[in-house]
Amino acid sequence: MKKAVSTHTLQKYKQSGRKIVALTAYDYSTAKMLDQAGVDVILVGDSLAMVALGHKTTHAVTVEEMLHHTRAVTRGVESSLVVADLPFMSYQVDLTQAITNAGRFIKEAEAQAVKLEGATELNLEIVTRLVGMGIPVMGHLGFTPQSIHGLGGTRVQGKKAEEAVKLMHDAMALQDAGAFSVVLEMVPAFVAKLISERLTVPTIGIGAGNNCDGQILVTDDLLGKYTDFQPRFVRRYAEWAQEAHEAVTNYANDVMSQNFPNEAESFSLVKSEEEELLELLQASTLPTWPSN
Repeated sequence: MKKAVSTHTLQKYKQSGRKIVALTAYDYSTAKMLDQAGVDVILVGDSLAMVALGHKTTHAVTVEEMLHHTRAVTRGVESSLVVADLPFMSYQVDLTQAITNAGRFIKEAEAQAVKLEGATELNLEIVTRLVGMGIPVMGHLGFTPQSIHGLGGTRVQGKKAEEAVKLMHDAMALQDAGAFSVVLEMVPAFVAKLISERLTVPTIGIGAGNNCDGQILVTDDLLGKYTDFQPRFVRRYAEWAQEAHEAVTNYANDVMSQNFPNEAESFSLVKSEEEELLELLQASTLPTWPSN
């Protein structure tokens, strides 16, 4: 069995130059598949709201829903580091709210770390307090989906030099507060490279070029399972939606033509038992059902 990945493992990977592989999962079977494939970090992302629950943004998913899916993921994982997203409005009110909710993901759902978006003054305090309590925290900068309305939509962040400098300061602030890693989403590749070179903790890119210390994608995007839209930074390694459509169509055709199930896929009685059953039915008072 592969040795369990920890935050210290990721730090060693950065130091050695070994790239970190991260993906999302929301259920047991997917988590088990990713874990067995050797994925380093499995994020139970609030993207759950969109790809699994059908919402238009990540805002709608609740703490209880995230806990439910995180529990399913941790049951399927033996080696990967499981990080749970703190959903929208589960930490933005005050420190007490953030500590309470983050603690539930560690205690009740058995995640090894939590992730939050942005580097506000409150968020930095949250990171410091959580880390001090033994709860590892992953930061998230650039395009932060929970702030989609404030950002004016799904837009690349850090395209202006001043904006890029702020991203660098925010990344450093998260690191100084104790974050063990920082996700950089939809950031120009050159900006992500500069941030990655300046941080001592690993960066995980998504739409941020290939100079980050690792990469993450939404698994449903990678597999072609979620098809509502395809971000520019997504590379599809499979077309599950298309394959599933073909498989279900073939199944339906086989059912209607009585080609499924066949004899090998069915259970049978031995001939003597069939004959005895028919004799018992003839002697019984059970009604005779019309044949199809």
